[in-house]
Amino acid sequence: MVRWLLPDLSLLLVGVTLFYALLLYQAPTQLFRDSDAGWHIRNGERVLASGTVPTVDSWSFSKPSEPWFAWEWGADVLMAGAHQSFGLRAVALLYLLLIGLCSWLWIRLHWTTGGTFGLAALLSAPYVTTVQLHWLARPHVFSWVFLLLALDWVERGRYAWLVPLAVVWANVHGSFILLPALLVCYAWRDWRCLLWAGGTMAATVLNPYGWGVHVHIWHYLQDNELLDRVAEFQSFNFHAAGAGQIILALLLVLGGAVCALQAGRWHHALWMFGLVVMSLRSARGLPILALAGLPMANAALSTALTGRWPAMFAYFGRLRGWDGQVHGAALAVVGVGLFGLAVLGTSAGFPESQFPVAAMAHVPAEARLLAPDSYGGYLIYRGRSVYFDGRSDYYGAEFMKEYVKLVEVRPGFRQILAKYGFTHALLPVRYSLVEVLRESGWRERYRDEVSVLLERNF
Repeated sequence: MVRWLLPDLSLLLVGVTLFYALLLYQAPTQLFRDSDAGWHIRNGERVLASGTVPTVDSWSFSKPSEPWFAWEWGADVLMAGAHQSFGLRAVALLYLLLIGLCSWLWIRLHWTTGGTFGLAALLSAPYVTTVQLHWLARPHVFSWVFLLLALDWVERGRYAWLVPLAVVWANVHGSFILLPALLVCYAWRDWRCLLWAGGTMAATVLNPYGWGVHVHIWHYLQDNELLDRVAEFQSFNFHAAGAGQIILALLLVLGGAVCALQAGRWHHALWMFGLVVMSLRSARGLPILALAGLPMANAALSTALTGRWPAMFAYFGRLRGWDGQVHGAALAVVGVGLFGLAVLGTSAGFPESQFPVAAMAHVPAEARLLAPDSYGGYLIYRGRSVYFDGRSDYYGAEFMKEYVKLVEVRPGFRQILAKYGFTHALLPVRYSLVEVLRESGWRERYRDEVSVLLERNF
């Protein structure tokens, strides 16, 4: 009975993660600080209503009815299903449970790769700090779960399980390419992984767009002119406040890669070096580094340091032995139930300090609205057509350059205003375009601390 009530380290980290996310991070609103959650929900509702996955856009009046790849439709459907039950609170709960599951799988991966108890506990702090960079109600969180499962199964040699995982992954998030990449790295340990890499890649064609989505994603990721204008694809600002833990995670994985190389674990070394390179190139890679790199770093560092401090690592071994005697499953069931009630009892939604929540009551339903891409997903959620939203792969580099010219009031911006026939503008109060439009005769209809609504003077 004791083993059912006492939590192990994995369950303890889940509890700490969820406590932090709910009470300190304020997840019911912070998960929606990226407005893309809005269009994901509405797309899922469209799929549920029609029974088909869209192939053209239906939200943008600036690029109407052009081909569109909704490659994350599977996650969208789950988000929509949650939303139809208890609104944004249920969507927040869905993602919080996924975040908690990631913490549980992360600790289990330490044991699978050969990590020690003490280092797993110590690495939990940089893990949570780094992963929270991308705690958002967006489909990539599903891919974190898939990646942790894939790592565990590859380590255990359960390759056949990877094929159905590849199919699901390809219909939920575009990062499915990480699965065959992982298997290529592990070919240093087992040459059969090359065959499984090909098999899983072939399995990903089982999606509504076939190989078309692979081609689309490839062209998207090769479009440097576009990605250079997307903030989350830029390198992380290591001078930012609180970046110390993130730098520590990066250094630990880099150190683990070197130790793995010295120990002859070429597959681990290659994988960790790849994660480091990806993380330095793009801030989006940092959470993946913490999720998929720190457990391997634990194993490599433990192997390298055991000879130096044998007594300490022997003690870690005894702690791991005790940890293996308990799991706290009964406690977990009760805890998840209480946590779910707590989240559903909160007020969840897009942050009013960031989005034009109050201003929307003053926007005419028929307005042809000029608004920044950061508002786009929220406007779609509120049932409006948009000029621009966060789907950068849909709009493309040329559109984005035109958009930047407009919002930064560069030469030629008046021609862009005329091109799209905007009737209203809903802009953050800090935008210089606000005063320029006022000086051009646009009338202010509403203003608060977040946004300004202007109407063109016909």
